[in-house]
Amino acid sequence: MQLQPQFTEYFNDLIAQFEADHPDITVRWVDVPWADMQSKILTAVSAGTAPDVVNLNPDFASQLASKNAWLPLDERIPEAAKQRYLPQIWQASTLQGDSFGIPWYLTARVTLYNQELFRQAGIEKAPETYGELATVAKQMKENTGKYAFFISFVPDDAADVLQSFVQMGVPLVDESGRAAFDTPAGEAVFQYWTDLYRQELLPREVLTQGHRRAVELYQAGETAILAAGAEFLSTIEKNAPSIAEATASAPQITGETGKKNVAVMNLIIPRATEVPEAALEFALFVTNDANQLAFAKAANVLPSTVDALQDAYFTQVPPDASSVDVARSVSAAQMADAEVLIPAMEDVKELQQIIYDNLQAAMLGQKPVAEAVSDAASQWNAR
Repeated sequence: MQLQPQFTEYFNDLIAQFEADHPDITVRWVDVPWADMQSKILTAVSAGTAPDVVNLNPDFASQLASKNAWLPLDERIPEAAKQRYLPQIWQASTLQGDSFGIPWYLTARVTLYNQELFRQAGIEKAPETYGELATVAKQMKENTGKYAFFISFVPDDAADVLQSFVQMGVPLVDESGRAAFDTPAGEAVFQYWTDLYRQELLPREVLTQGHRRAVELYQAGETAILAAGAEFLSTIEKNAPSIAEATASAPQITGETGKKNVAVMNLIIPRATEVPEAALEFALFVTNDANQLAFAKAANVLPSTVDALQDAYFTQVPPDASSVDVARSVSAAQMADAEVLIPAMEDVKELQQIIYDNLQAAMLGQKPVAEAVSDAASQWNAR
């Protein structure tokens, strides 16, 4: 998915190696832009013409897993093979205990921060928790007039705010799928974001603009913190060299749980494939230790296998390391506490819409926080 032309040579070599080892199998790689992926896969699955192996994320894949679109994997993959992968990452591609995908590459946010703005504000270190983030936001605004960070509350954009509930110890749904956030702890999270907005410690545009605006503001030097993958530093170096020069990296901001979020891409095999054994063989080949490590180096992402993640490329930072090298090491070190914070579930986008809509209402003073929480829970349970 959206890997050409940057990785064309890598995948051509990978496929050639697999075909040499399996002369009776021919692999045809079709790259699809992310914007078209969901509609194309939905159409192909419905028509019974889906590829034999598909690269998706657990969020979208789980929606089709609930409709039995994918090949069940638990009885086809030996337990020893499963053990190669980070256990919490494997769990991300399960629905109701059944495995529907094989983990491939990962990305995990780090905290990129502008050391010059921190110096001007008198802030000595990057915040590690949401509590510290609120303190930094206040100090940054008072001492520099700038915002510490931008986070989107647009319902169909990033899920960072939704993930913050889990990081602050608030489960979104219970085992039966009903709202689990209508609690004092859930109300405290609503109150946290409402206070930041009403105290003017967040830009007004957080209600109307997405993560792209967060990037624009950080690269313009108008915010001091950007939550992004380590690989994004290369983009900042191209677009805003002076900002990149001032940028350092720190672990992802979290709550009292210590949980860090990770984004997973996986390989899925449609149930309708006529060659399930060959498809599985190829998926396991693409995601083995050696190939994951090679792709992680090529794409500046993280591997999902235990051994590949322990490679010196991720664990050792030389004295002359670039800022990208340091950020990559910071990102990899988070994997012990990382998981997909939003569980694979049906209607997760509707859940985000409901929570964000009611949170916005509280932030704008249209309803009290307690009412916003209660309304969100009621709307979710009544859907």
